[in-house]
Amino acid sequence: MQDEKDFQRRIQQIGDLVQELDTIADPELRARTKNLVQLILDLHAAGIERTLEVIATNEDVGQRMIDDLGRDPLVSSLLVLYGLHPLDIDARIARAVEKLVPKIRKNGGELELESSQNGFVKLRVRVTAHGCGSPAKTLKSMIEDAIYEAAPDINGLQIEGLEEPKSSSGFVPLNDLSGVGVTALGK
Repeated sequence: MQDEKDFQRRIQQIGDLVQELDTIADPELRARTKNLVQLILDLHAAGIERTLEVIATNEDVGQRMIDDLGRDPLVSSLLVLYGLHPLDIDARIARAVEKLVPKIRKNGGELELESSQNGFVKLRVRVTAHGCGSPAKTLKSMIEDAIYEAAPDINGLQIEGLEEPKSSSGFVPLNDLSGVGVTALGK
């Protein structure tokens, strides 16, 4: 777990440094620096891709090893970064949802994958248990973490069914009263 947190911290640092490249005043230096970063990424991608090809030459064991690498959170993130993950985005999302279902059920909900198209994921949650606290927030956080870990390359995530219910205290804001506004009361 510590390795994963360290990896995420380093990814964040890299992202911050890449954004800083845009602040380099000299356009030629900025372009050359970005080119250097891209060349390093391309070299890494080629090396990882070749490693997977070599592993895959041993058909039975090799494919199992590649699948195992794809399940490792740290290695999986790298494979996604370089477009080399053994599973496509829809398969990774489906697997994440499959793993989430028992956890969501244990926390008083039901989870369903409604759609996953072009990197946009739509999930539906039905809260089945009424407990204290805010189960909606807990479930939402749990779902988001799992989906973004499995598929950090998604374009969007929509979770339906976890909207916070309106207060049942009986209080109705004055502006919500039909036909009666603050100015009407002052007349």
